[in-house]
Amino acid sequence: VQLQASGGGLVQAGGSLRLSCAASGSSFSINVMAWYRQAPGNQRELVAAIISGGSTKYADSVKDRFTISRDNAKNTVYLQMNSLKPADTAVYFCQVKAGSLAYWGQGTQVTVSS
Repeated sequence: VQLQASGGGLVQAGGSLRLSCAASGSSFSINVMAWYRQAPGNQRELVAAIISGGSTKYADSVKDRFTISRDNAKNTVYLQMNSLKPADTAVYFCQVKAGSLAYWGQGTQVTVSS
């Protein structure tokens, strides 16, 4: 499975960004699509996840600010990030689970300036 993430960048606090991650090459149905992030010196943490039926899960730190969605026909997951804070600065990684395996994208940098 190949994952192509895009949409990161530099934004001022209070601004918005939208991340996208397109998956290709899977012969199994993708059941979970998720976004993780990793800031320097920190462990990688789950930001948001969405299963094939549409149920979602969010980290407490991003609830009411971030929205995860997916287009099953395109095998693409999105992360709409609003009201961004400097604490959201990190490399964001998409992950998909297909069958019994998990796959990671290459990461996209999100930097929020104060």
